[in-house]
Formats: sequence, C-alpha cells, structure tokens
Amino acid sequence: MLNVGKIEEGFVLDHIKAGKSLSIYHMLGLDTLDCTVAIIKNARSGKLGKKDILKVECDIDTLDLNILAFIDHNITVNVIKDGEIVEKRALELPRTIENVCKCLNPRCITSIEQGLKHIFYLADEKNEIYRCRYCDERYTEATA
Repeated sequence: MLNVGKIEEGFVLDHIKAGKSLSIYHMLGLDTLDCTVAIIKNARSGKLGKKDILKVECDIDTLDLNILAFIDHNITVNVIKDGEIVEKRALELPRTIENVCKCLNPRCITSIEQGLKHIFYLADEKNEIYRCRYCDERYTEATA
C-alpha cells in the first residue's frame, strides 16, 4: 500500500473524479507555485469507487475556490493547520467565471478580439450549464 504522509499546513482536495487531478493542478495554477504538491490518482473510494486527491502545502488563500467549484463543486476542501483538519469548505457553483476556459465558437467576438476576457455565466444551475457572455455558446468540456 502506498503511504503519503500528512501535511502540516495547507489544504487537501478530496473526492476528485478519478483522472481529473492533473487538469485541476494546471487550472488552479498549482504548477506555478513554489510549494509541495502530492497528486494521488485512482485511490480507492467507498463513495466514488476510484478518486484522485491533491495535497498542497501552501496557504488556502492561494486557491481560487470559484475555479475549483466550476470544475467540480462536489470536491471536498479540507484546510489543514498543525497537521489537523481545522475546516471543511463547501463549494458552490460560481455565477460567472473569467479566463478559465475559452469559447471556441468561431463567430464569437473572443475569437477576433484577442485581449477580450473569456467570460461564462451560469445559465442553468440545476443542470450546471454555463454559457458564453458574448455569444451565448454553451460550455462543454471539449471547449476547455
């Protein structure tokens, strides 16, 4: 059995869908931070069957919870201090997201205006549907 030690200060992202941890690592910008990160892929889970886990030794305030919630609002965020979980943060779908994903509609203004922010808004909370603010194109993972 693989044993990854506990962290003293930082946060643990748990219940990540199996295989999604590397994309989360990059989307959150963890690759640009100078901190220790443990990526655990395909760990056994009673709830999900298999799951990924990210353990990060840095301040929780470096984490953009809106990006994380957009990726998957079911991820558990555990804040660690002195080696113990001191807080569990719930994620809620953000109303809007900026520059997390791109609109690939070739007729969208963002395809022409290079400096324009890519903004998506939550069009349908129940079905977790986001749409481009400019052309109303529906976001799908293929457009990330």
